[in-house]
Amino acid sequence: MSKETNQTPAIEFRNVSFSFDGKPALDDVSFHLERGEMAFLTGISGSGKSVLLRLAIGLLRPDAGQIFIEGREIETLDETELLSIRGGLMGIVFQEDSLFSGLTVYENVAYRPEEHGWDEEKIEQAVREVLQFVGLEGEEQKLPEELSGGMKRRLEIARALIGWPSIMLYDEPTMSLDPIMAIQVLDLVIRARDINHISSLYVTKKIHEIPHLAGLVASTSEKGEVVIGAAALDKLPRTKVIVLEQGRIAFSGTVAEFKESDEPAIRELMSLDRHDHSKDPYFIDPWDKRRRPAEKLL
Repeated sequence: MSKETNQTPAIEFRNVSFSFDGKPALDDVSFHLERGEMAFLTGISGSGKSVLLRLAIGLLRPDAGQIFIEGREIETLDETELLSIRGGLMGIVFQEDSLFSGLTVYENVAYRPEEHGWDEEKIEQAVREVLQFVGLEGEEQKLPEELSGGMKRRLEIARALIGWPSIMLYDEPTMSLDPIMAIQVLDLVIRARDINHISSLYVTKKIHEIPHLAGLVASTSEKGEVVIGAAALDKLPRTKVIVLEQGRIAFSGTVAEFKESDEPAIRELMSLDRHDHSKDPYFIDPWDKRRRPAEKLL
């Protein structure tokens, strides 16, 4: 593999295995996430998705195999070096609530850069930028309990995006959100990917989210406004789908190949997708090529 930075994958797993108490959670998993690419990681509950994310960010260490983040083999790093990578290169949005209930919106977002020794002026500017990005400007002094579910999720994303990391990991970020709030979160994911050129590993069991994220693109208008709309066929975002089954990769390919696949693991996922598309104007048909028109983001 080339040593040049622009040729090095954002994330690479080489024959990675991991077990809990002797029970395999991941078994000989190999894949790579290219710079600027979005990979959808899916599979039924217990297939190993969340374990893979925690390995990728160094919260767990593999029993076998190698994990590289922008060319650095992370399982050989000490905790200080891992913290440096998490603080500079990577952000993660967990599916469970991880906000500090006793801290304000501002303090929650500022927590990570403060831990990494940023100066106060830099922190203030970074917090202001990211809160504006997620639409929470003006809410700085509120506590998490004063926010709606959708606002809390946007705050989680703001905490992960502080400092604009080059890699983002999303662990079912729309879990338990209603359709309107879920769309707001998906729009933020698209904006971060396309406007900030962030490589993304996106875990989901909501199959209808895959064509939505793969078929829309964010861009900046001549007036400087960010708009999201259907991507032209020759300008689709770079995406792929990885399906885990019992800790192994059962499928890896394009979104179109995923749609047409007869793999049992994919058919099972399709059968479990209980999203009511008839009641949701944004997801009329999860594989419909028509997209909602471009719109100004608030």
